[in-house]
Amino acid sequence: MTKRDATNKSKSILTLGTLASLIIVGGVLYQAQKDLPNDSELLSIPEQVVDVVIAPAIVPEATIPKVLNQPDGVDVASKTSSEPVKTPLPTLDTSDEFVRERIVLMSNKAEINSWLATDDLVRRTASYLDGLSRGIILGKIFPLSSPQSSFATHNEGDVIWLNAGNYERYNTTVAVLASLNMNSMAQMFHFARPLLESAFREMGYKPRQMDGILLTAIDQVLNTPIIVEPISLTRDSVAYKYADMSLESLTPLQKQLIRTGPENTQRLQQQALLLKNALLNPNGNQ
Repeated sequence: MTKRDATNKSKSILTLGTLASLIIVGGVLYQAQKDLPNDSELLSIPEQVVDVVIAPAIVPEATIPKVLNQPDGVDVASKTSSEPVKTPLPTLDTSDEFVRERIVLMSNKAEINSWLATDDLVRRTASYLDGLSRGIILGKIFPLSSPQSSFATHNEGDVIWLNAGNYERYNTTVAVLASLNMNSMAQMFHFARPLLESAFREMGYKPRQMDGILLTAIDQVLNTPIIVEPISLTRDSVAYKYADMSLESLTPLQKQLIRTGPENTQRLQQQALLLKNALLNPNGNQ
């Protein structure tokens, strides 16, 4: 990849953005109302059942700048030499292999292959991003890895504490998300943008709304507080909740990020920031 093509990311997302926000954004990645002892790995918890909201949701709008002087049909995400590669975009219905081939080049982690072993990747990404922008993890759309051990707490008198050892359960998934090259992700977004626009259009969104949803999803990760102090819990029947209402009132995505621990949250936020910067400054390194 040439210097001209380089840009800069972010789960985070994902966390778990762009055509692979499924993994970011980084992307990158949770559902807060689920039972903590039975929780699934980062981003793999089934979607939360939410109350019906009568008032129509406000769809964010924004504009992600376009890449200047990029020839039509040049696939910067899959370049293996200094020469531009002319690659026509597939149709939305036939885009799965196109997406898989490019995303696996952005990480050296084998888990990427199993995460992408599903169909309709672009449509799933659009739905996933839409949920993330509202702070909701649609885990059935992109089920990722499971935690590596059981959830654990300990009691001190009447106080229930979250064991810090739980954070290590998410290390593998966070490592995969952190391995993604956010510059390449942003470049892929710009090259394959028509595919995402088509998927969002099927959901009733305009291009400016798609951009707003993507950036809002990234901001959900960036705005998650970093909690380094021990975390106390309450328990109602079998479900655990944060005792601190300022934490319990966060979005499901942000509460799950906190459950990955401060170091993992910071790694995902670094990825989210790299992706956001790369998207908003695509011509910075030209």
